[in-house]
Amino acid sequence: MSIILLDIGNVLVSVDFTAFCRGALPSGSVDGQALCDKYCQGELKSRFDRGMIAPFDYLAMIEGDRLIQNSKTSDIRAKWQNIFTPLQGADRGVELLEKEHRIWIMSDTDPLHFAFLLNTVPLLRGRERYYLSYEHGFLKSSREAFMHVLSDSGLPAEEFLLIDDRHENCIAASETGIRAIQFSSWPETLEKVLGGD
Repeated sequence: MSIILLDIGNVLVSVDFTAFCRGALPSGSVDGQALCDKYCQGELKSRFDRGMIAPFDYLAMIEGDRLIQNSKTSDIRAKWQNIFTPLQGADRGVELLEKEHRIWIMSDTDPLHFAFLLNTVPLLRGRERYYLSYEHGFLKSSREAFMHVLSDSGLPAEEFLLIDDRHENCIAASETGIRAIQFSSWPETLEKVLGGD
């Protein structure tokens, strides 16, 4: 029985940052892309995901942005968190995987998103281990994230399989000896992991 390092975004839930950008802006604003570019990707988001910016400080930055008008921090937080939709087949897929494998969660995420997901996605709860970028400080695009898993667990790379939607994360895992499958759909992933069972 091997250990699956299971990603969250676009594996267990779909992620739509544009929903945040549309919701956070004043009605009629055309600055959605500018807001997404600034807070939903790039260096600022990377620092937030690596635990280098506190949640309150991140929300305060957004609230103080000239693109945002008359929004409370609580409203911005709700819109920031409410960007996820359960991915079809995830519940059944995880159920089948955990019959033969241990499931550990490994995600590039921030504390606001993870708290929301833990409260709204039941299959995330009660997992044996969580490797979250905001806690250990590494994104999965860097081999350091996987070296941390190996060091922390004390287990050899051969014990693990990463399931992740991002090619660069799969490459980083492979560089440490961890086998990786790039996720595209649950039927395809189950075929690769379980051989169609």
